[in-house]
Amino acid sequence: MIRLLAVVLGGVAVVLGVAAYRVQVNNLTPHSWAAAQVVVGWAFVTAGLVAWLRRPANHLGPLMLAAGVAYLARQLRYGEDALLFTVFFLLGDLCYALVAHSILAYPSGRVEGRWPRRLVVAGYATVIGFPLAILLLHGSQLSLTSLVGPQRSLLFVADDAHAVTVLQKAQTAIFYGVLTSLFIALIVLRLVRATPRARRMLAPLLLAAVALALRAAFECFRTFVDHQPLAYPYLFWWQVAAFIALPLALLAGMLRARLARVGVGELVVALDRAPATPQTLQDALARTLADPSLELYFWLPESGDFVDAAGAVASLPSDDAGRAVTMLEQDGEPVAAIVYDPSLLEEPELVESAGAAARLALENARLHAQTRAQLRQVRESRHRIASAADDERRRIERNLHDGAQNRLLALALELSAAQRRLGDEADPEVDRLLAASVEELQSTVEELRTLARGLYPTVLTEYGLAAALEALTHRSPVPVQLDVYSERLPAQVEATAYFVASEALSNIIKHANATRGSIAASHEGGWLVIEIVDDGRGGARAGGGSGLQGIADRVEALGGRFGIDSGPDGTRIGAEIPCAS
Repeated sequence: MIRLLAVVLGGVAVVLGVAAYRVQVNNLTPHSWAAAQVVVGWAFVTAGLVAWLRRPANHLGPLMLAAGVAYLARQLRYGEDALLFTVFFLLGDLCYALVAHSILAYPSGRVEGRWPRRLVVAGYATVIGFPLAILLLHGSQLSLTSLVGPQRSLLFVADDAHAVTVLQKAQTAIFYGVLTSLFIALIVLRLVRATPRARRMLAPLLLAAVALALRAAFECFRTFVDHQPLAYPYLFWWQVAAFIALPLALLAGMLRARLARVGVGELVVALDRAPATPQTLQDALARTLADPSLELYFWLPESGDFVDAAGAVASLPSDDAGRAVTMLEQDGEPVAAIVYDPSLLEEPELVESAGAAARLALENARLHAQTRAQLRQVRESRHRIASAADDERRRIERNLHDGAQNRLLALALELSAAQRRLGDEADPEVDRLLAASVEELQSTVEELRTLARGLYPTVLTEYGLAAALEALTHRSPVPVQLDVYSERLPAQVEATAYFVASEALSNIIKHANATRGSIAASHEGGWLVIEIVDDGRGGARAGGGSGLQGIADRVEALGGRFGIDSGPDGTRIGAEIPCAS
């Protein structure tokens, strides 16, 4: 039925075009100008018919078709028949209101928003109300024939040429001055507020703003300037070119979704060639839907949560978050959710097609996402374990320092005081025992200090990594050159780097038979890079419950990297630790 109606309307447009051309030529309009007007009408008719046939549910096609037919019929007002003049002068300017309506309805076919709808209503009222008032007063064939028409209105009730002139200029000022400026302002505001993807889709509106501005300038020159300037013919051709290109641009933008469906086939091929990981599937959907902001969330029935492509738990956006959500299901159960730019709501078939194509690979991708989520949980638990271990180290170090160490020092001081009070009167054996006890207590205190430093050095907490490594190398029997980043970093990062250096230095002292070593630490691109080198006999490796294996686990728990290169010429131990830990 729609195809038959389209064929009939297409035939009507052809007849109207031929009739409009002849009427204009008979009215002494230049042949090129008359032909240009017909081409403008046919451009709208053609674009409207194609859009209507391709997207029958979208009202934009019928709107452009109506605008084209009205534009062609408008030219019949210049004929010699009074009835044709009266009818098409009354309805002729509807074409410009229909054009403005089409622009504001692009691409969905609906005008969204209270003020745009009011502006459309005001446009229709203007192009109907003023011509009706003019026809009621146009009784003379000589009244403004260049603007109104060569025939007398069949509706006239009084002949008032002056009033006709005033009404004609008022219509031009209101429709082409005020309302057109408001139309252009709404277009600009819509483009400014749009998301990047929506802005690309709304690009034809830039051409619409230019076309409206050129048409408004042309009509204002024609109405208010008695002697047309030299640029008047150029202005005519500019606005004609813009009005020919406008419906074609609106049609192309409207059909982007249908053309983009070709990309769905490419999506299937891409997913068949590449492994269906969460990230590759998300990237493929983003390319197909031309939406770089697209996110793919996977449903994990075991935990009852959505996770993103990286495996992190995610929540679907709320209704007022400026994002659209399409749920993908299989056998009535949720599989994934696509979160995308709301401009894609105007292309539901494209989203559904892409989702259906992606659903074939979703199960594998969801297994990947589940594995990533579990791996993330393991890493987070290791991170918490390392943090808890550091907290416990600090607690034990404080207890040793503030508790046992202080009590032993106090006891040593008391024994020393007792030894001094006895003086020469003390039994030599008692004096010897007191002296030995004081010496043993001091030795015990020193051992406790060493133990506390090994657990968690106070200098690391108070002064940072550089000071702690300096104190560590100061006690080393092997000469160690130090080149360390001096600024403070997160406590977990500094502690991990310190224990890497401490374990490596312990390996140098106990096993390497080295003559010298070096420790270098630097902050590079959000990572702390630490490297310990010696010239010993090599053979160091992680594994088998060694201290180096524990350090490697600690570094990896923070998302870092640990490596050992050990040979006959020496050993190089390095770690890269993310500073965002």
